[in-house]
Amino acid sequence: MSHEPIAEESPFKGQTGLRRVWNALNYSLSGLRAAYRNEDAFRQETLLAALMIPFALMLPASGIGKTIMIGSVLLVLIVELLNSAIEAAVDRISLAHHRLSKRAKDIGSAAVLIALINVVVSWALVLI
Repeated sequence: MSHEPIAEESPFKGQTGLRRVWNALNYSLSGLRAAYRNEDAFRQETLLAALMIPFALMLPASGIGKTIMIGSVLLVLIVELLNSAIEAAVDRISLAHHRLSKRAKDIGSAAVLIALINVVVSWALVLI
C-alpha cells in the first residue's frame, strides 16, 4: 500500500500566462481534429453548420435574429463535442455493456437532440 500524498491538481497544470493560452489553443484544435476525424455525427453537423451559418447571414433577419440562428447552430456543435467526449470516456473505462454506461451515452444523445430541436424552433421563430 502506497503512502504517497494524493495530488490536489493534475501534474499537467504547470503552465501559466501566454504559454498556457497557447497550449490550450493547441489542445482545442487537436480536439476539433479528433472529433472531425472520428465522429460521423460531428462531421455531418459541421457540414450543416457550414451551410446554415452563411445562409443565416443572407436571410432578412435582424442582427439579433441572425445571432440567435447562428448561436443555435454552434450550440449543436458544442453539445456534440461534449457528447463525443462522454462517449469516449465511457468507452475508455470499459467497452462492456453496463446500465450506467448506457445511461450516460443516452443522456448525451438526448442533449444533442434537444440542441437540434432548438435549431428548428429558433430558426422558425426568427423567420416566421
